[in-house]
Amino acid sequence: MNIRVGLGFDVHSFGGNGPLILGGVAIAEAPGLVGHSDADVATHAVADALLGPTGLPDLGSVFPATDEKLKGVSSQELLVEVVKLVNSAGWQVINVDLVIAAEKPKLADHIAEMASRLTALVGGPVSVKPKHAEGVGAVGRGEGIAAWAVALLEERAK
Repeated sequence: MNIRVGLGFDVHSFGGNGPLILGGVAIAEAPGLVGHSDADVATHAVADALLGPTGLPDLGSVFPATDEKLKGVSSQELLVEVVKLVNSAGWQVINVDLVIAAEKPKLADHIAEMASRLTALVGGPVSVKPKHAEGVGAVGRGEGIAAWAVALLEERAK
């Protein structure tokens, strides 16, 4: 059995024009995040966690912010493409563990839906945990949201 672990991270500030999207779920209680796509930090962290262990480039290299066709694109669409790349490279997702750090909004009511949506997109179980930054740094001051993801992948038999 050949397994590898990947780590993904993303952070975006509040102030975007669209709704707040986290883990593919629209959350009305907070403003949107600034980004070229829909700025879904949770989905971006998951995507990078999947890309890393395969030796593929990071999310920003695969889908550059300079590509105007991607302006405002759903990060769920990007994640679907990432999973296709990972599978084509001969890997499958075993599981993903995701942490979202946010002072606002409260995420507890959205965690199950995020986990379900991300699980469906990656083809393996995704756990989601909300955390607070306890007033430390930009996230702790409520300026934005950060997310970390760890993915376990297994190489498919050849």
